[in-house]
Parts: sequence; C-alpha cells; structure tokens
Amino acid sequence: MVADHFSHVKTWVFDLDNTLYPPDAALFSQIEVKMTDWVARELNVSQDEANRLRSAYWREFGTTLSGMMTKHGTDPLPYLSYVHDIDFSGLTFDAELKAAITNLPGRKIVYTNGSAPYAERVLEARGLTGIFNAVYGIEHAEFHPKPKAEAFDTVLGLDGVTPTEAAMFEDDPRNLEVPHELGMKTIYVAPSPLDPPAPHIDHHTNDLARFLRDLM
Repeated sequence: MVADHFSHVKTWVFDLDNTLYPPDAALFSQIEVKMTDWVARELNVSQDEANRLRSAYWREFGTTLSGMMTKHGTDPLPYLSYVHDIDFSGLTFDAELKAAITNLPGRKIVYTNGSAPYAERVLEARGLTGIFNAVYGIEHAEFHPKPKAEAFDTVLGLDGVTPTEAAMFEDDPRNLEVPHELGMKTIYVAPSPLDPPAPHIDHHTNDLARFLRDLM
C-alpha cells in the first residue's frame, strides 16, 4: 500500500501555487502578466522583451525575481507586493482537501516561492486557514528560490525539519530534486505524470485530496 511508504513521515511540506489549488484557477497566469509588466517598467524594455526575460530568468534562476535581483539589483519586497496583487475569485473552498490535510499526523507546513502574505490569502480563499503549523515564503529563504539547495537548507532548518522524516508535495518537478537528495519523500502534483518518469519523484497524483486520504 502507498500508505506504508509514508508511515515514517512526521512533517508534510506543501508547495502553494498549482499544488494547493488546481491549475485551472489561473492565478499564476495573472502573476505572469504582472511580472512581465514589472520587468518592462524596471528595465525600460518592450512587453515582448520583458516576457522573454521573465521566462528566461525563471528557467535559469528558478524564479523571475531571482534573475532580476541577480542581474539588475531589483528590490524584492515592492516586486512581490506588486505581482501578488491579483484577483483571487477563481479560488474555491475545498472542504475535502482541508479535511485530508487536517487528518495528517504530524506537522504541516507551506513553503512557496511566493511571499508569505500572498500564501495566506490563497489559503484563506481555499478554506485552508489555520490547518498549517507554519507558512514560509521566499522571504524566509533569504530570497533564495526553490530549486536551489540554499533555499531548502534555510527553510527546513528554520522549521527544524528532519528531511528523512518528511514529504514534499510540488507541481514543479525541478523543485523535488533537492528534497529527494535530502531523503524526503517526493510527490509530483500535476494533471499527468512525467514521461519518461524522473528518478527523483517517488509518487505522482492528479488529485491531492484523494492521495492524502489514501495515506490515512
């Protein structure tokens, strides 16, 4: 049984975007538009060039913000405030997911490359407020983004997580490589599994609530 692979887990680490809500909520498409606008304004480039840089920095540095900080000295706090000022009406309350997470034994945390205030707004809209022991944003990782090892070392250390007693749920397969190396159970949350499969991914699910219920 799948549950047997998780009997040792004492800390459950959840990504936020497209993990604790479905991709069709389209929050990140709003954020991408705002990131492109920020890049265009800060660098005084066209929208097309700003969009190209946004995507290139995401691929090279893990987040657009990390690329902007590294290449252009962007102040992260105004950036995060701007790009996360979006419409949350596409999110709906998810009672099944709330119950499934609540019933997990041990500590439950959220760890996102977004900001913690943004994460709190998402959790509120999903009806998930109050069921996590902690919420960590990129500011808690000293603005090192997942998938960098420094980011995980900082946040897991801050929370006191023992990686070999933890599980990580993520929609971006890149962000599961370091957790797997650290000994965490890794779960890829996405509509379809990777093809071909990746050795750093232990499990795949397209229904997080059902997967968590099966563990219990």
